[in-house]
Formats: sequence, structure tokens, C-alpha cells
Amino acid sequence: MTIRTVQFLAVVVSALALVPSGAHLAALPNKIGLPQTEYFIVQGIYEGWALLGALWPAAIFLNGALAVLVRSQRWPFRLALLAAFCFALMLAIFFLWTFPANAATRNWTSVPADWEALRRQWEYSHAMNSLLALLALCSVAGSVLWWKPPTRDGR
Repeated sequence: MTIRTVQFLAVVVSALALVPSGAHLAALPNKIGLPQTEYFIVQGIYEGWALLGALWPAAIFLNGALAVLVRSQRWPFRLALLAAFCFALMLAIFFLWTFPANAATRNWTSVPADWEALRRQWEYSHAMNSLLALLALCSVAGSVLWWKPPTRDGR
């Protein structure tokens, strides 16, 4: 696989990963103050979105592979590595805060006593992941833009 192919795939997968994260962030102001019944109804729109979570490991892999491929150039390497790190951090945030809220509410179908705290945990963990996804996309785009193909003499 060529560097250009990996660059393309890393940018596309990183951009696709931003879409659901950005949707969560855009919805936050309209959802955070909803009463319990309405909030749980609205949460039903995310059924099936777990499949989109596969984009994050793919983005880690592609941005990590890109970092390895461009390692001879300082800034393209660092930016690709930063993008991979952002997606790894997103997974950590998901498993530390988002997933426990999903589990405690049985994916927002069961109302525990602390549902409002879980809502904040869920919403703000998604908001943080949205910002990290944007940083990752900007980083991989910067890596691609900074990368210079080797000259004929190998430099």
C-alpha cells in the first residue's frame, strides 16, 4: 500500500469518525435539559450507532500506519501520531465514562436513580470525544499537507 493510499484512508476514516461525534456535540445543548421521559425517548435515535464505533480502531490503525510510513519527516510523523493518539484517547474516554452510563441505563431503556448524573457523564464524554475527533482530523490533514514525497536521490 502506498503512502498516498494510507494518507487518503486515514483522512477519510478520521472524517467519518467525526460525523457521529459531531452530531452528539451538536445535539447536546438541545438534550441536556430535557426531562427524563423526553431524554430517554430521544436517546432511542442512537440505536445501532455502536457499529460506527469501529471507525475509531480503524482510525488508530490507519493514523498509526501513516506515522510509521512518514517517520522520516518530523512534522508529518508527529501529526499522524497525534491523530492516532486522539483516537486512542477517545476509546479510553468511551470505556471510562460513556460505556458505564450506557450499561447503567441498559442503553437508555432503564431509569436508574442517578440518571441525571449519568446523562451529564454520557453527554460530556461525547462532547470531549467530538473535540478530540476534530483535533485528530486536523492533525492527519496537517500530516498529509506537510509531507513531501522523497526526491529521486532519496531525500
